[in-house]
This record gives sequence, structure tokens and C-alpha cells, in this order.
Amino acid sequence: MRSKDYGEDVLAGNWRLPRKGRFPEIQAERDLVVEDPDSGFCGAVVACGKDEVTLEDRFGKRRVFPLAVAGFLLDGRPVTLVRPGPRQPGAARSASGSVYVRGHRARVARESRIYVEGVHDAELVEKIWGHDLRVEGVAVEYLEGVDDLPLIVEEFEPGPGRRLGVLVDHLVPGSKESRIAARITDPHVLICGHPFIDVWQAVKPRALGIRAWPEVPRGFDWKEGVCARLGWPGDTGAAWRRILGSVRSYADLEPELLGRVEELIDFVTAKE
Repeated sequence: MRSKDYGEDVLAGNWRLPRKGRFPEIQAERDLVVEDPDSGFCGAVVACGKDEVTLEDRFGKRRVFPLAVAGFLLDGRPVTLVRPGPRQPGAARSASGSVYVRGHRARVARESRIYVEGVHDAELVEKIWGHDLRVEGVAVEYLEGVDDLPLIVEEFEPGPGRRLGVLVDHLVPGSKESRIAARITDPHVLICGHPFIDVWQAVKPRALGIRAWPEVPRGFDWKEGVCARLGWPGDTGAAWRRILGSVRSYADLEPELLGRVEELIDFVTAKE
């Protein structure tokens, strides 16, 4: 499995020394997702004072950090968070937080593609990043699982100008998915994954009005178990419509999914 296509590891050596000029200053707007490189704590901004910022991770745990120069990582790059100024009227934003391009006609699709595991993954990506993908001309297709991923990649015939990005569920050390992904070494393929059992878990519990996603014992169907423990009807299709309907923007999704989708979009649209 390829590592991030962002060059050398920003944590190698003294990464806080800027290569060119100053580090970018980013306003600590609510729901901005950043990481503290020293502790590895990753979370969304929930409050910002004169000298400190409060982050909340996907479990609802909060920690306070100083607003230090190059004190955080944003999409893997060191940035300096600053206290937000008065809100000014600005450009409209898409659900992903990017600038909304008005009057844009979808461009002809690139040869490069993004593959996701299932229809739920595809629908969630479309809801949040659909505008961005149409602007860039990137099509998203779903695989119905990753068991045949090596063969699918081979049939895709990746190469210069024909990149393939793959989003995999439950890509954690020792999982079946990680073993399959490790078999693919093509430099024109990037496989990214999130740690969740299913993309359902990538939706923040607070967006659904629940405290946390329930634990389902191994050996039981995870989606049916979730419905049973939340007191929802056993129709998993209806449950997904309920979940998807609760998602309004990137702020309703966990950082582990947000970063990986953005990384895949960067990869398949990069100039070679």
C-alpha cells in the first residue's frame, strides 16, 4: 500500500522549520479538523480563545492546546492556528467546505477514478464532495467489497494520467482489508482507508442525536446489531437513509474519513 502522496514525512527531522517563508495561518473556525503532532490527538475545533484552542475527537473527548506557531497539522501539513476575526461575507461553500463554483458545468470525466467499497460509501462521498468532484471531473464507482481488488486494479490499467484512488473500510493492521491492500504496489494507485467497521461509523454520533455508536459483538451482523441496540427498525436500508439524511456537511463526519477522501481527490487530480 502506498503512503501519502505528500512527499517526505513532515514529522521527520525538525518539521517546524518552514521550507519557504512562514507557515500558513489558518483561522480556528468551529469544526475545522486538525491534529496535534506531539500527542497525535486529532479533533475538530469547538472553541477558541485568545491563546488556546479546544479540540473534540470522535469519542467526544476534549483537550485544550496553546495557539503555538506551527502547532498543528492540517491535511498533514504544519499550520499556525489563529483566533478567528469578525465573520465577513464571503464566497458560498459546498458541503465539503470548499468554495462553491456557481454556474459551473460538469467537465468531461477524467480517466482517473475513485473507487469505494459500496453504495453507502458512494452516496456519502457524493453528498459531501459531489460538487468538488464534478468541478474536477472525477467519477466515483463502488466495488461491492474489496476481495477482488487486485484483479479490479489490473483491469483498470492504471498509468500516467490514469490514476486510481481506492477508499477501503476497516483498513487497520492485521485486517483482511489491509492484507489485500498490501498486494497492490502500482505507483499510480493510492489506497486509503478509515478504521471504521462500516462507513456508517464515519458519521458523528451527535449528528444522529446519539451518544455513541453501539458495540456489536463479533459474529453478529454489525448493521442489524446497531439497529437493534439503537431501537431502530431492522430495515438497514431505512436506517442508512436516516443516517445519510442527518449529514449536512463535512462537520458531521469524522476526521479519519475526511482526510482520506481529500487525499484521494488530491491524488487523482494531481498533475504528473
